[in-house]
Amino acid sequence: MAAKYLSAANAAALDKDLMSLGAFSLDQLMELAGLSVSQVVYKVHPPSKGRRILVACGPGNNGGDGLVAARHLWHYGYKPTIYYPKQGKNELYQRLSTQLRNLSIPFADDFSEALKESDHIVDAIFGFSFSGSIRDPFPSIIHALETTSLPITSIDAPSSWDIAHGPPSSGPGANFMP
Repeated sequence: MAAKYLSAANAAALDKDLMSLGAFSLDQLMELAGLSVSQVVYKVHPPSKGRRILVACGPGNNGGDGLVAARHLWHYGYKPTIYYPKQGKNELYQRLSTQLRNLSIPFADDFSEALKESDHIVDAIFGFSFSGSIRDPFPSIIHALETTSLPITSIDAPSSWDIAHGPPSSGPGANFMP
């Protein structure tokens, strides 16, 4: 079966319809997205290939999807580590972080060091609605993702990419091809 893709506008419309017509909450959609990501990681990177998963999270919903994925990966027997330099301020992100801390899932302060101790990366920094320039601390993180030899699973699309046009022509992410 051929892969199907959604444009950013279609993905946003789908989220809106699911929340209004389907009566799904943001929590539920994030739970479904994170579960799906964890299942993909399990399929493409089974525990036999290495259990140490670095989940790099951004401050928005894509980062929240990554937090949920990390929880599920922990339940599958993986050893996730979270890199979350700009933590979301709303209650949902705080609860997700608390759930991970209650499972003793570590939060790393140094991306480069965490990368050295990982077997696979989940890129949950920016999602389908990303636009504009990449601000600190993310340019150096995206550069590290560009240059690592570790396998990467990106949520929605590789961070820094425009969902319709692909990678930027220059700057952080121009060579990010997971």
